[in-house]
Amino acid sequence: MADEWKAPKDDGDGKSWRLLEKTLLAGIQEQRRSRRWGIFFKLLAFVYLFVALVLFAPVPTLREAAHGGAHTALIEIRGMIADEEPAGADNIVTSLRAAFKDKQTKGVVLRINSPGGSPVQSGYIYDEIHRLRGKYPEVKVYAVISDLGASGAYYIASAADAIYADKASLVGSIGVTAASFGFVETMGKLGVERRVYTAGEHKAFLDPFQPQKEDEVRFWRGVLDVTHRQFIESVKRGRGDRLKDAEYPELFSGLVWSGEQAVQLGLVDGLGSASYVAREVIGEEELVDFTVHESPFDRFAKKIGTSVAERLALWMGFQGPVLR
Repeated sequence: MADEWKAPKDDGDGKSWRLLEKTLLAGIQEQRRSRRWGIFFKLLAFVYLFVALVLFAPVPTLREAAHGGAHTALIEIRGMIADEEPAGADNIVTSLRAAFKDKQTKGVVLRINSPGGSPVQSGYIYDEIHRLRGKYPEVKVYAVISDLGASGAYYIASAADAIYADKASLVGSIGVTAASFGFVETMGKLGVERRVYTAGEHKAFLDPFQPQKEDEVRFWRGVLDVTHRQFIESVKRGRGDRLKDAEYPELFSGLVWSGEQAVQLGLVDGLGSASYVAREVIGEEELVDFTVHESPFDRFAKKIGTSVAERLALWMGFQGPVLR
């Protein structure tokens, strides 16, 4: 047959056979290499699916392991109080409702370690604590400040039946702040012209790239004063006659005090930890965590997300009122 394969002729020294052998070995090696890469990518896909399942799987809480016994409900308020943060109103309010609804809850401890944050989020939590206290009068709420319970965090704490802290805790900072930067001279030195087009006389008020206008500054200070007044009224409503504001007028000036000083000022009722309050005040030593926790996937997404860019934009531009 014309197209039948014929072995190469031996040229006497075996070169043709060696060439054929090398070609065949190269083909076999390439097949082995392809197979190894195939196994590698299959393993990679398996690891990816396994990690995804772990990240998306629900995380069991201490409450699920409590077996329904009598307990003191623990809710953590950590970090900045802001929307879409662990200490945001959605998470804390959900935790509070679950804790109060549980018939085995003998008392609620809010363990606080926060510098404050949004007056809106703090106000939501404050109002919900008062609502739940009215609905479940037999369940007492105690705020326990660890390292820091300032501003919006103290706003929330003042809604509790009583507040405890460590002698070295930082407590107070009953004030309001709003911050920005001014880049007017920098723009001029760089030779950059700012062009803003608005419909509305004050639509671009407090633009950091334009000179401040005195009437807009007065207006904004008025907004902060109103927010401060609301803060003070809420604290007075929660603490009542325990506050020594008549003797210490600087109580609402934005200053902070140690836990020991805060007791004398009426900002705090006593010194003690969360376990101390559960054991000695509530009378139920077992603490069960009702805090809504973020999943590992949510934490990872936030780290690689746009939060850094958003915060940078806020600080370089304009930041709204913050309880501090």
